[in-house]
Amino acid sequence: VQLQASGGGLVQAGGSLRLSCAASGRTFSSYVMGWFRQAPGKEREFVAAISWSGGSTSYADSVKGRFTISRDNTKKIMYLQMNSLKPEDTAVYYCAAGIGLKVVADPYKYDYWGQGTQVTVSS
Repeated sequence: VQLQASGGGLVQAGGSLRLSCAASGRTFSSYVMGWFRQAPGKEREFVAAISWSGGSTSYADSVKGRFTISRDNTKKIMYLQMNSLKPEDTAVYYCAAGIGLKVVADPYKYDYWGQGTQVTVSS
C-alpha cells in the first residue's frame, strides 16, 4: 500500500488543522492506521492510531482531548483533526499502516509509511 499525507501548514497557537492520509491499494480496510510525528532533533513519536474498523482508537497523552483520528474505508482516507494546537505540536507528521495488528503505538510494528507533512504552530 502507498500512503500520501497532506494538510499540514502554518497555524497560530490555539488554531486547528486537519491532516489527511490517502491510501492506494485494495486492502486499506484491513490495516491498522497510525499517525506519528518527529520534531527536529527528536525521535519519532506516536500520536494516534485507529483499528481497521475505526471502532478502536488510541492517543498519546500529549494530544488526548485535542486530536481526533478517524478513517473512511470507502474513500481509503485517514484523518487527524487537530484542535487547540500548541507550539510543541510542531513537527513533521507521518501516517503509517500495519497489517493484522491491534492498535499499537510502536512505530516498528507498522509496515508502510507516507512521506510526511509539516505542521508548524506559532506562538
